[in-house]
Amino acid sequence: MHFGVHLPHIGRKATPTLIRRAAEQAESLAFDDVWVSEHIIVPADAAYPPSPVFYEPVLTLAWAAAATNRIRLGTSVLVLPMRHPLPLAKELATLQNLSEGRLILGAGVGWMEAEFAALGAKFHERGKRMDEGLALMRAVWTQDPVSFPTRHIEAAVADMRMLPLPCVPIPVWIGGSSEPALARAVRHDGWHGSRVAPEQAVAIAARLRAQRPDPGFTLSLRVRWDGVDEPAMRAAFATYAAAGIQHLLVEPQEREPEGWLRAVERIARARPA
Repeated sequence: MHFGVHLPHIGRKATPTLIRRAAEQAESLAFDDVWVSEHIIVPADAAYPPSPVFYEPVLTLAWAAAATNRIRLGTSVLVLPMRHPLPLAKELATLQNLSEGRLILGAGVGWMEAEFAALGAKFHERGKRMDEGLALMRAVWTQDPVSFPTRHIEAAVADMRMLPLPCVPIPVWIGGSSEPALARAVRHDGWHGSRVAPEQAVAIAARLRAQRPDPGFTLSLRVRWDGVDEPAMRAAFATYAAAGIQHLLVEPQEREPEGWLRAVERIARARPA
């Protein structure tokens, strides 16, 4: 099983110094990857996220990439239908090349309707925009020149060029546990579930693996940890591994900088040998 850890780019703990320290620490502790999340703009009275302080994810990963050499860089997740896919494709291709091929794109449809409205994006068409946007991004990442007719994305792409192409393909892991999300994951490179209980993970993993038996299709989960019950965390790791989950992203719940770094050390100790 591969292990990733979330970077502290949200809330009062988020500072450039701590983000860099956390990326360096994760690499030194032999984690496989570091991850970020996304909210662009949120209502003032929103119950979630717990803080409006939310560093932009692609720039945060560029900052982490500059401080590291080996560790992979992931998004958990980018809300693709909120963004126009062409500038995002350019940003991600650039990050892939600057990091020499370390990027994983975790992508989802999103859920906060007010955020879509603030960005002028069509919330009730987000599934169609997600699918077409991913297809358009893959097109500009692999074709030069490129032509791509669109129905749901506002774009006119006919015999155009977007360079540089990614130095290696960017794997796309689809977030979410709904029926559309699971069906979408099968069409891409992996599934990146979020906070799925071990018993639920068993059924989902078996279903997806039956549809995509090839080893290149990754089963990944994002889990929270309160930093207290290490035996429970070890047991959960073992259960997920037995279910066929190949990758875990662990998100510490500590709010203070030093507490966050200590929690990551404990997660590293609790990983299966």
